[in-house]
Amino acid sequence: MTYDMDAIISASSAIKDAINHVGDKYELPNGWLNTDFVRTKSYTPKLIEFSVYYKTFSGVLTVRTVSAEYLIAMKLKSGRRYKNDISDVVGIVSEHNAKGKPLTFAQIDKAVRDLYGSWDGIPAELKNLVTFVLEQPDKPALYERYRGLEKQSKDILLEFEQNHPDVANENNVNAILEKALRKKQSKDEPER
Repeated sequence: MTYDMDAIISASSAIKDAINHVGDKYELPNGWLNTDFVRTKSYTPKLIEFSVYYKTFSGVLTVRTVSAEYLIAMKLKSGRRYKNDISDVVGIVSEHNAKGKPLTFAQIDKAVRDLYGSWDGIPAELKNLVTFVLEQPDKPALYERYRGLEKQSKDILLEFEQNHPDVANENNVNAILEKALRKKQSKDEPER
């Protein structure tokens, strides 16, 4: 379950009125439309090419969707261990299995290549994760496991940010997490 929608907005201020109207009509929370998405690693102009028309609201707000394999490709490109990117991958795969429409590695591979040209910008561990997730029989349990790990990572980063304001950024966040997790693990190990 996602709590916002990523948006590419190219229009006048009238579109903001339409967005607010749609939000009010469907009782959506403020910020339901994420326009910062275009500044993330997962954004690519090719999204328009691989998205599908869904509906037009109020005559001005056109909504397009991407299929599951493209959404997974975007989650892999972002690959944030402190957000829900990894558990979202597991959740999407799990939902498709539950509906009797399992995804394949070939579909996800094609989506990655369509959007980003290759796997070069995606860590090998995330490519391996896709294969691992596709092979796992108990995807709901795997989903819960990754959600827990993401929550732990987020808590670690929040604590780090309180102790070291304005130090963490996109370039060093994984190194900070690795170091903090190793430190926590060594504290949790019993003395010999």
